[in-house]
Amino acid sequence: MIVVMRPEASEEQVVAVMQRVKSAGCKVHPIYGEGRTVIGVIGDGTTIDRHQIGRMKGVENVMPITKPYKAASREFKPQDTVFQVNGVTIGGKELVIIAGPCAVEGRTELLELAHACKEAGANVLRGGAYKPRTSPYSFQGLGEEGLGYLAEAGQATGMPVITEVMDPALVPLVCEYADILQIGARNMQNYTLLNAVGRSQQPVLLKRSMIGTTLEWLMCAEYILSHGNEQVMLCERGIRANETETRNTFDVSAIPVVKELSHLPIIADPSHATGRWEYVGQVARAAIAAGADGLMIEVHQRPDEAWSDGRQSLKPARFARLVEEARAVALAVNREIPGARKPVSLNGQVGQPHPAIAPA
Repeated sequence: MIVVMRPEASEEQVVAVMQRVKSAGCKVHPIYGEGRTVIGVIGDGTTIDRHQIGRMKGVENVMPITKPYKAASREFKPQDTVFQVNGVTIGGKELVIIAGPCAVEGRTELLELAHACKEAGANVLRGGAYKPRTSPYSFQGLGEEGLGYLAEAGQATGMPVITEVMDPALVPLVCEYADILQIGARNMQNYTLLNAVGRSQQPVLLKRSMIGTTLEWLMCAEYILSHGNEQVMLCERGIRANETETRNTFDVSAIPVVKELSHLPIIADPSHATGRWEYVGQVARAAIAAGADGLMIEVHQRPDEAWSDGRQSLKPARFARLVEEARAVALAVNREIPGARKPVSLNGQVGQPHPAIAPA
């Protein structure tokens, strides 16, 4: 439920209400506005007498939250969530561009690619050190060695880094290297892992599972938020359908639906949604038009030689063009892509790009 305090409510009255809520075994989330304070209550609201709270000094109204997800609901927080990760704003007017390889394959290759992605317009570096694969015989990632390469590349380019964590026991280790923890689609409903990343207080990107509904997705976000970790963003990466021409089916309608139901930022991953680099740009533009707060794009210098997901990876030059095309759509819907550079020509000469940005 939500407790709305009167504009003239004193700090002592606000504290008294929060203490009463805590004594009932619930958590409080105060939102201090310009005109009044609103106290969000997280937990089993049946233990609280709403009428008793409503009679406390300084209280104007007590309203129930009808959604099963509380902290993730717009009823709980009408304003969009906006937070910063090492100087990069998530959820604001500026779109975040996350880019990098599916898997970290080596130090030199990653450093080269990180600089290319940065110059092309990315502001967050992605890369998998631990890789959940369909086959147990496929490349599973470099582990802590890969985390070290990722952290070095992030420091060299000034970009925060994001990587997937698969095991609750690995959360502290991954937090030492990564700025943002990614929960992959296969782990969306791994509640032990969700609790672990929630307790870490590290920024989290929660991907939607291949068969997850919007309700299930938001309930999973609730696990993270329930620990007081407010730095959460969602990621639409396609759902499983009967279509076989693409890897998954990108649910563009999920973006406005989530925006209506929740205050959390939502990122689009057209790479995993389509599974084919030819379609990534078009789906990326559609996602921005629908209201996405950013993109997550897989980029590789030599996709044909990639150790995983090369078929859906863009070469750096193609990625640079995607950023510029996305920038035009962003401007049309009153959004911005910071640091977007001029388009790269086919001969790679415009703007003197990094050597890794070779012709497409």
